[in-house]
Amino acid sequence: MDIPAQPGSAYALLMLGAILVTAAIWFQRFRSSRELPLVYIGGLAGAFCGAKLVYILSEGWLHFGAPDMWMQLATGKTVVGALLGGYAGVEVTKRLVGVREATGDFFAFLVPPALIVGRIGCLVHGCCPGNVCSPGWYTVEDAAGVARWPAVPVEILFNLAALGALLALRKIPSLRGQLFHLYLIAYGCFRFAHEFFRGTPRVLGPLSGYHVAALVLVAFGIWRFRLRRGDQT
Repeated sequence: MDIPAQPGSAYALLMLGAILVTAAIWFQRFRSSRELPLVYIGGLAGAFCGAKLVYILSEGWLHFGAPDMWMQLATGKTVVGALLGGYAGVEVTKRLVGVREATGDFFAFLVPPALIVGRIGCLVHGCCPGNVCSPGWYTVEDAAGVARWPAVPVEILFNLAALGALLALRKIPSLRGQLFHLYLIAYGCFRFAHEFFRGTPRVLGPLSGYHVAALVLVAFGIWRFRLRRGDQT
């Protein structure tokens, strides 16, 4: 499972805090618009739906018929799905309310910090473990004292690096309106490579369902990047 969270857990509280903070920033930034606050809500709804759907397609189906099936299906979610669903939710909402301006760059600076907060919740909760490996300076121990690859800290470091890169790239005029597409591509590539070190079920030889989802994310980001570039020329 990508992010198993239980009601009342530290993860759930941190996730709620991240949502409230990013919502406050978005609503303050676009307080003069009646439509753009709805875009955030649409993106949030899409993110939750996408996180659940991609989890079920990637891993959740493996729990069908298991004694804990409903708990797994109720709590399972994935960042890859949240990114895809959130993008879809934003675009659908923008069409419904008549917003034509690009909003991806602003989302690009909200998503990495929100994911960092969520992954801190994973650290506290002990979920999303890496593969079992020999103890070393870089490994972390799970609740049973088993040495594992530091999957969650590595993802936090990726998002910190991504945020720094986005801050630098925002000064390049040709990349205006493309920052979120670049983040999707970068995260998809990172997640595909990093998935080999994560303790997720393998469904296609060495590949998990999240490998496939990560490739879809990369392809989608490239497609949207090229489409936006065509609109700008």
